[in-house]
Amino acid sequence: MPSSAASHQIADPQKALAESGSSEQPKRRKRRRGGKRSVFTRADVGLRDSTPATVPLGRSHLDDRVADKVEDSIAPGLGPQPHVEELPEPTRARAPAGAEAHKNGRGPRVHRRASDQGEQTLYAALDLGTNNCRLLIARPEERGFRVVDAYSRIVRLGEGVGANKRLGDAAMERAIDALANCHRKLAERGVLRSRLIATEACRAAENGDEFIARVQKETGLALEVVNRETEARLAVAGCVSLVDQQADGVILFDIGGGSSEIVWLDLRNRCGARGFALTRFIRSWTSLPVGVVNLAERHGGVDVTHEVFEAMVADAAGHLEDFNLGDDLTHAIATGKVHMLGTSGTVTTLAGVHLGLKRYDRRRVDGAWLEDDQVGAMIDRLREMPYEERVENPCIGADRADLVLAGCAILEAIRRRWSCSRLRVADRGLREGILTELMAADGVWSRKTHGRRNGRQRGRK
Repeated sequence: MPSSAASHQIADPQKALAESGSSEQPKRRKRRRGGKRSVFTRADVGLRDSTPATVPLGRSHLDDRVADKVEDSIAPGLGPQPHVEELPEPTRARAPAGAEAHKNGRGPRVHRRASDQGEQTLYAALDLGTNNCRLLIARPEERGFRVVDAYSRIVRLGEGVGANKRLGDAAMERAIDALANCHRKLAERGVLRSRLIATEACRAAENGDEFIARVQKETGLALEVVNRETEARLAVAGCVSLVDQQADGVILFDIGGGSSEIVWLDLRNRCGARGFALTRFIRSWTSLPVGVVNLAERHGGVDVTHEVFEAMVADAAGHLEDFNLGDDLTHAIATGKVHMLGTSGTVTTLAGVHLGLKRYDRRRVDGAWLEDDQVGAMIDRLREMPYEERVENPCIGADRADLVLAGCAILEAIRRRWSCSRLRVADRGLREGILTELMAADGVWSRKTHGRRNGRQRGRK
């Protein structure tokens, strides 16, 4: 594997600790309206009375002070958690569209600050990737968290970075405009607790640091360029609630714009752990310096012949050659108890096309299962689509039409290396992982749990 690809192996997980004293389970509360789009449950974030003890991903590189805050409640191994306080006014941010109209009873509703509404602390997660700029704002609840606002825009920040090693002027302009919109949402909502990250495009570009400084000057947002290890861990934290509870292992992958993360969760000794606790069963991981943007730039994404597609598969496969997961994974796959879990636009697109959606519907896509032959059939179907048909497909569109086959090629390289019978689709990832870690670090769920138990004990007395 080329030296630019990062890989890491972790020793066999230790046996799980015995469950802690209390066996009391929280009462199930009726879910509010909003569906999967806005609610992440207690099970999603892995809130249980016991947490298995194994070696977390990258534990030696993380902030011990933050980890100590959550060691007794969720899981250790959380990185530094920056705050967003007193956000300065961005030079590009305008007043919310329709604000004046709403004052007169017309136009869209403008949300007041959380402090004005007497609401609890809001948390935010921003992911500026090679292709997308995405923001989630959420409120913690007893059983997880509820998303109260979201934003997503394709900015293609990494356009040309593979060839020029620099962020282009037009790409930076698009990203800064999107980030100014994010700043406005953070300010309107009164968010004081957040983590704002940038990934591969800013890591790889020679002028990445200059861009980060420019972002802070023009939008007031202090972005944190995370390493590939952190990116892999956050991807796991964001979607492990979709792991099959009966699985012995999971090959989790996140196909991004400039890099692709692959993680092996070894779950043979998990002793019933689920949700966020599963981040402690990461056995091995790698980050490939190949994503949909740089792969499509090298090989082309508009007119993709069979030869071009196979060249893209070979390109991605070359980075996987030296990623040794060992005989244990091979044996686990042979038992049929290992499945894939994909979190990326590639797999959500495949699921949407497979379901024949006339309009993309996250509630139907997130958590969907695809059999291996169905995945292969969908890849073949997309390969046969001309570019114009991809543009017209409601689950692809013009923004992804020239990138989706590059994503399919990366997925095909993974499938040819490790053959699993099933793939589960996750329309969630880094942002949900950030929110979970932030809330866990603050102990928002453990405080509620302890308060509920103490109240019940006082009631008994």
